[in-house]
Amino acid sequence: MRYLARLKYNGSDFCGWQIQPNSSTVQEVIEGKLSMLLNEDVKVIGCGRTDTGVHARDFYLHFDTKNIGFDSENLKYKLNSVLPSSIAIIELRKVSDEFHARFSAVSRQYKYYINLTKDPFKDNFWFVRQPLDLRAMREASSVLMDYEDFTSFSKLHTDAKTNLCKITQMDIEGNDIHIVITITANRFLRNMVRAIVGTLVEIGLGKRPPQDMKRIIEAKNRCEAGSSAPAKGLFLNEIKYPSKLIEGIE
Repeated sequence: MRYLARLKYNGSDFCGWQIQPNSSTVQEVIEGKLSMLLNEDVKVIGCGRTDTGVHARDFYLHFDTKNIGFDSENLKYKLNSVLPSSIAIIELRKVSDEFHARFSAVSRQYKYYINLTKDPFKDNFWFVRQPLDLRAMREASSVLMDYEDFTSFSKLHTDAKTNLCKITQMDIEGNDIHIVITITANRFLRNMVRAIVGTLVEIGLGKRPPQDMKRIIEAKNRCEAGSSAPAKGLFLNEIKYPSKLIEGIE
C-alpha cells in the first residue's frame, strides 16, 4: 500500500532533506522512525530536495509498506511522538499507487523572508542592514516570467537534465521593516530561488541596475548573477497536485 504524508519542518538543524553520508537529514530521520514503528525497512520519497538550513511549511512524501493492519491517524500520532520537535506530520493517509510525491507535483511555491531591522525573534530571516529599493527589485523581477531557461541561477555541476522552468508568480511585498519574496513555478533548479533573491537584493542595494536582470538571464552563466541569499530565509511554502491523485483511499 502507498501512503502520503504531509509535513513541515524547521531546517536549521538538518543538512537538507536528502540522505547523505555522515550528516543528519530530514529524510534520514523520518525513514528511521517509520521503519521502527512499522517494523520493516521503509524508504520515503519527498516532493523535492531542500538544501541545508532551508525550511518547509508544506512538504509531501510517499512511502510503500506491506503493513495493512494499522490505523493512519494512530501512526501519525506515534510518528509525531518520536520525531524531533523540528519535524511535524500534519497528515498521513492512503493514496493511489499512481501518486508520486515528486513527479506528480504540478507547482511549487517558495517564500523568502528578509528583515531590515534586527529582530531576535526572527532569526530565521535574512537580516539586511541597508535599505532596499523595492521599486527597482520589482522592476527587475518582472522579467522573470518572460523566460524559461534559468541556467544563470542554477547551482553548477548538478544532475539536472534541463534548466527549463516556468515561473507563474513573482511577488515582492514589504515595507521598511521586512520584505517577503514569493516565487511559484512548475519546478525549480538547485539553488535557483536563493540565487534570484541574492541578485534582487544586489539590485535593491543599488549595486546593479534593474535592467541587468534581463542580461543575466540571457547570459546563461551562473557567474553573471549575484551571490546566493542565505539558506535560513527560505521556506518551501506550498506544493500542488492534481486532486484526483491525492484523494484519500478508505
